Amino acid sequence: MAQIHDDSPVVRHLTGAAEARNPGMALDMDRVMRARANRSAVERRAATLPGRRSVKKDHQAAWLARAISCIDLTTLAGDDTAGRVRRLCAKARQPVRADLLEAIGLPELTVGAVCVYHDMIAPAVEALEGSGIPVAAVSTGFPAGLSPFRLRLAEIGESVAAGASEIDIVISRRLVLAGDWQGLYAEMRAFREACGEAHVKAILATGELGTLQNVARASLVCMMAGADFIKTSTGKESVNATLPVSLVMMRAIREYHEATGHRVGYKPAGGISKAKDALTYLALVKEELGDRWLRPDLFRFGASSLLGDIERQLEHHVTGAYSASWRHALA
Repeated sequence: MAQIHDDSPVVRHLTGAAEARNPGMALDMDRVMRARANRSAVERRAATLPGRRSVKKDHQAAWLARAISCIDLTTLAGDDTAGRVRRLCAKARQPVRADLLEAIGLPELTVGAVCVYHDMIAPAVEALEGSGIPVAAVSTGFPAGLSPFRLRLAEIGESVAAGASEIDIVISRRLVLAGDWQGLYAEMRAFREACGEAHVKAILATGELGTLQNVARASLVCMMAGADFIKTSTGKESVNATLPVSLVMMRAIREYHEATGHRVGYKPAGGISKAKDALTYLALVKEELGDRWLRPDLFRFGASSLLGDIERQLEHHVTGAYSASWRHALA
């Protein structure tokens, strides 16, 4: 089996200098209120992607390897244990069987991060020591974000102190639904400050924001307040990541970059479980934001089951045969 070459369009620049953080800016209400989203046009554009974009053979394997490097391997269950988290971290260190990684020429491939609840940060940090894989923690009363504000700020501080280098916060959806953009800006700014050196991902819970226009405006406000990433969902809503929502959020990121020069990351989360879906999202990122966003410091998948399907596809690429899904357990 031929290995993926270093000049593959996706393997190129697998590593690189981390992007400077988004410092935020003053709230620009004129820019926020100008944000619009034409639902029919957005849905037409999104509908063309799965059928138009197809990659095969070595190129497909390279894109799937890129997807793995951008996965936030996640466990957010009420019955999480330290043992489960340690097993998940072992999978993060070696996301695909060693023989398959050797066959495609990427033996050092790892995922982008491991995401857990606060109580599981310590075992995750210990299990990932020396790997370079960051630990992300969900915070601020995840998933509803309805706990007292002072406790949400304190939760961020506790998670940073425990060793999390990325914090996934949830915004107050009611602020968006009420059009209280100043309130959302102040909340997000406080969350950013509480994170200190830890990068902050703002979860918009787009399935609960009502309209694509609200998604566009909330995206801009969170970026103005200093979000390092904007993220679609907690994974707990009835509607999670979708291509139309992703298109709107990516356009907001592009507009913000053009206005400020600062790049903000994007993270679709929830409902992305098939390798072919990952390829579609990567194609959308490439077309809307460009190759620079195809690195884990600016793009993540909030997913875990996705990894199992990608591993099956890579085994097919190497051996020519599909294996049973149970052969590729997450932990």
